[in-house]
Amino acid sequence: QVQLVESGGGLVQAGGSLKLSCAASGRTFSTATMGWFRQAPGKEREFVAAISVSGGSTYYADSVKGRFTISRDNAKTTVYLQMNSLKPDDTAVYYCAASRSGVSNTYYVRGPHNYNYWGQGTQVTVSS
Repeated sequence: QVQLVESGGGLVQAGGSLKLSCAASGRTFSTATMGWFRQAPGKEREFVAAISVSGGSTYYADSVKGRFTISRDNAKTTVYLQMNSLKPDDTAVYYCAASRSGVSNTYYVRGPHNYNYWGQGTQVTVSS
């Protein structure tokens, strides 16, 4: 079992930065693929970024590539999402997710149904 707790959301002006954290409890973290998803009001949950078990491979949605960076610290059982050059379109609730399969390829990590555990979400609001 894995419990995920996100933090770091808030209100920021366009062009600003935020760093989200997701603290995980449980032994599965060290063998889990980790991902970030987001959901804006009236929209479906969408993939943002993912990182492999070792941290050696990262994956991004085209909409955030070059602006967001995902990383993980397995010793601290925490995954991060550094968000720079934020835009109003980035406004959403951001969710951390863990896939206990440990599989990571560009197709697999984009599917929310491939993740077994989810955090409660943290709100990110970007004002124009």
